[in-house]
Amino acid sequence: MAGKIAFDHCVVHVSDFARSNAFYAAVLGAEVVPVGAGFAYRFGDRQLNLHGPGVDPVPVARLPVAPGNSDLCFRWNGPIAEAAAHLAAHGITPELGPVPRFGALGRGTSLYFRDPDGSLLEFISYDDAPGEQP
Repeated sequence: MAGKIAFDHCVVHVSDFARSNAFYAAVLGAEVVPVGAGFAYRFGDRQLNLHGPGVDPVPVARLPVAPGNSDLCFRWNGPIAEAAAHLAAHGITPELGPVPRFGALGRGTSLYFRDPDGSLLEFISYDDAPGEQP
């Protein structure tokens, strides 16, 4: 089945579309896409679908995602110091990092921060990863 399955989208729940749209566009570079009464955040050919005010999605997970309970990692293409400077330029102080982590491409270096609802977000960089890639 290799090559037949690829990640397409996942869901994040937000409590305020205007606030989250501004954050995800400015800090994460998302294309904000109107979808019915709500929005999606597009990153190239990957997407975050949003649950939020005025949106009644069907079906949902057995325990539906709530504002602030997501944990997402975004790849930073460049040194992690650039990611830290980018966050600082947006008034965001990382909660943790830089710290070594293991992601989809192997060993990387990560910074952790939060979206406006408190969901945990991570930038991982493979450019200055400790050690060799597996």
